[in-house]
Amino acid sequence: MSPARMSRIESAPRLVLEFNEAFNRHDVEGMMRLMSDNCIFENTAPSPDGTVYSGKEAVTQFWQDFFRESPHAHIDIEEIFGMGLRCVMRWKYSWVDENGKQGHVRGVDIFQVKDGYIFEKLSYVKG
Repeated sequence: MSPARMSRIESAPRLVLEFNEAFNRHDVEGMMRLMSDNCIFENTAPSPDGTVYSGKEAVTQFWQDFFRESPHAHIDIEEIFGMGLRCVMRWKYSWVDENGKQGHVRGVDIFQVKDGYIFEKLSYVKG
């Protein structure tokens, strides 16, 4: 397989890794630089279907509010794989609540990449 073809195949996981690094820095600007203008983010809450945020403005506002409410938010990647335009990331999300108690949940994100940007991020949680 040619290096150019391999690079295209690996593009989604690389983009998602960069997105997760920005997430762990709480760098909303860095995260949104990787998302398309017409991006879609499907949150895990509220159960059972989660809220869908459409467009860069709505998704940006979600992440700004999220980090303000969860200043210790952190995602550890447990597994990541993908090919071409799709990527799946299994993760452990950790936080510290307002009483100082640590907590975590585990889940999966399914990403779709279009034209070099994250177009869709669908999040699912165990629980």
